[in-house]
Amino acid sequence: MHIPKVLFQAVLVAGALLPWNATAIDRADYTGLPGANKFSGNYTEGLLIKSLLEVTQGQIQQALDTLDQLLQAAPNFKLAHLVRGDLLMARAQQLQSFGNSKGSSPETIEDFREEARMRIERYLSQQAPNILPEPLWKLDASQPHVIVVDTDKSRLYVYRHENGKPHYVADYYITIGKNGSEKQAEGDKRTPLGVYFASTKLSKKLPDFYGEAAYPLNYPNEWDSHQGNKGHGIWLHGTPSSTYSRPPRASDGCVVLSNADLKTLAPILQKGKTPVIIANNLQWLADNASSPQQQQLTEALEAWRKDWQAQDTENYLAHYSENFFTQSTNFSTWAKEKRRIQATKTPVEIKLSNISMFRYPNKQLQMAIVNFEQDYKSNNLDSRISKRQYWVLENQRWKIMYEGPA
Repeated sequence: MHIPKVLFQAVLVAGALLPWNATAIDRADYTGLPGANKFSGNYTEGLLIKSLLEVTQGQIQQALDTLDQLLQAAPNFKLAHLVRGDLLMARAQQLQSFGNSKGSSPETIEDFREEARMRIERYLSQQAPNILPEPLWKLDASQPHVIVVDTDKSRLYVYRHENGKPHYVADYYITIGKNGSEKQAEGDKRTPLGVYFASTKLSKKLPDFYGEAAYPLNYPNEWDSHQGNKGHGIWLHGTPSSTYSRPPRASDGCVVLSNADLKTLAPILQKGKTPVIIANNLQWLADNASSPQQQQLTEALEAWRKDWQAQDTENYLAHYSENFFTQSTNFSTWAKEKRRIQATKTPVEIKLSNISMFRYPNKQLQMAIVNFEQDYKSNNLDSRISKRQYWVLENQRWKIMYEGPA
């Protein structure tokens, strides 16, 4: 049977990039995280891709059977319903354009086309599990998992900490803000870029719009607040019960997953303080590669600790940017107080543990965020605190921009 060229325009454009093989999708592992089953998002997405591959090979009945299988698992998957309707009309030689079977508005059809394109591009990339997002510089033992969001690709990646290294677990389609990323103002409907930490599930009953659960991110973080970025209520949350997934750009700034995917992530997110790195144009490295800047920052952190422990005040202060800030003071005031305290040269012992490092997404500055446990001992003080620092690369030297409790 002849299939009109207008059918699945997003598929055909993507398919021109390389040969399509309808059986290739069988290589995928849809099990996702431990405990996932055939109702997980990766499973339903795999079936969608499989149906589109079958269409490109003229296997219309097979594609319809695959879509029926998909809709049995996810009956509210609107994109799948649209594709199935198009297939039925194509078989009847009545299809005029993608989405014509539903009589939907051009804007709605474009949303569906973009969702299909994002999902297909992920399949086409065949991204190997042994490459890592460049911002994942170092995980610590208290961070069993980390989440990385690529806003450009509408994708969320999950990595598990194993033997000091991040290992790929799974990835999922997501929705971001209607107006894209780089949130700066209240109500701008953008998703922030940065390094955040997800708290545990909100216990209060939420409207159906937010799906089965919501996990707040700590936006605005310390850097956002310093930059004057406004807004609040940025969450990871699900979709309404009537909707399996939303278009790539449709939220008010939150990161939105299907309820099935969010449920799969629940064991990770419910632990609290899971790092969530939100970036655009995500860069990738082979797992045996590391950024030279990461090693330089590791050395700078240790030099800072040694100079502080030695009570070498001027060398210690040289590790701080002149643009340094805390939640309550600036560099000049802070440095004056440090000189006063360290004038006595009291012997101290300082140890750092559970160190994590992430490159901070920022177009203007080369930045990194460092978290660690700090043990401080002197003759009159014995303390252990969780600390957070923002480091910035100034004239090829890492310096501390912010320091405060984590």
